Amino acid sequence: MRSWVQILIAMVVVFAVVGGVHYYLHARLVRATAIEPWQRIGVWVFTGSALLIPLGMIGSRFLPRSISSIVAYVTFTWMGLIVLAFFLTVATELVRGGAAMLELTKIVPNDPERRTFISRLLSGGVGLAALGLGGFGVAAARGQVQVKPVSIALKRFPELMNGFRLVQLSDVHIGPTIDGKWLADIVTRVNALEPDVVAITGDLVDGSVAELREHVAPLAELKAKHGVFFVTGNHEYYSGPDEWIAELTRMGIKVLRNERVSIGSDEASFDLAGIDDYRAKDYGRGHGADLAKAVAGRDESRELVLLAHQPKHAFEASKMGVGLQLSGHTHGGQIFPWGFFVKLDQTFVRGIDRLEDLTLYTSCGTGYWGPPMRVGAPPEITLIELSRG
Repeated sequence: MRSWVQILIAMVVVFAVVGGVHYYLHARLVRATAIEPWQRIGVWVFTGSALLIPLGMIGSRFLPRSISSIVAYVTFTWMGLIVLAFFLTVATELVRGGAAMLELTKIVPNDPERRTFISRLLSGGVGLAALGLGGFGVAAARGQVQVKPVSIALKRFPELMNGFRLVQLSDVHIGPTIDGKWLADIVTRVNALEPDVVAITGDLVDGSVAELREHVAPLAELKAKHGVFFVTGNHEYYSGPDEWIAELTRMGIKVLRNERVSIGSDEASFDLAGIDDYRAKDYGRGHGADLAKAVAGRDESRELVLLAHQPKHAFEASKMGVGLQLSGHTHGGQIFPWGFFVKLDQTFVRGIDRLEDLTLYTSCGTGYWGPPMRVGAPPEITLIELSRG
């Protein structure tokens, strides 16, 4: 469990990072333009923004939902715009660097007015581009989630089950800005696909059972021939994992905790396993991923499908006879180009990857976390059709 010291350190880091990003943006988008009214206004805008983001994130966790949802939406939308502005501003350094190089090599004369004009042009371009991409991103995140069909052939999958339909939901993040009405629509659309299995690969919630019970309630209406299964993600461990495991079990959802079940019967069957989140051991209380336990004593001639929230489990899974691993966690990067940084931690970010005899599918996620935006990483309800091959 997180100690107060860890929480304090995390808060200091957040304030430092947010403050540093805002200082950089102010220097490039405000100070460098030398526009006097904007200079005065910009100081207040960026100072207020640097405080709004961390304080808004904290406040949205403790205020009543009627207020916290508004605070969270404003805070996280602004955060998304700041993230976009940061990446766009970093990209403009190529233009600034090129102009500086021309002056240093005396290809063009040293001209402070030209540098100021370039700064103003780039500042305006970054602002317009951030707003445009932000609007596009909000529409993508808050619009209707599309069904993404994926076909995967597995060597040991029984031919009698060819065409097996598995629907994966991941990173739904029911919380301050995603509610039960949105989830009810997802459930209706999943049921219309007539799945054989529904797999929810973690990060379902951002909040306690007491806060979110009514908003998660639509999941009880999910229908699948062989059942609905769930594995924990890291956000469950911020929200009370034991309480959520009990609540989902009460709703008829099978929570797989380092265990496996058989799907189908006789020769028309395969093994489905699920493990705790990669970081679950930090929580203690008997939590922690244990793939060896989940696969112990199994018939290795049978196909094995693994539900694991974080893709990085694939390295271990490839050595333990797993044929297919379904994961989430990365959100596909959520806001381009964040996916390149996610890759440094997870290696696998989105879509199909192969590692030895293992096929890994990493979902871009169904909801979103933080900014209600998706740029270059659309949300998905993943319809996976399994066959032998």
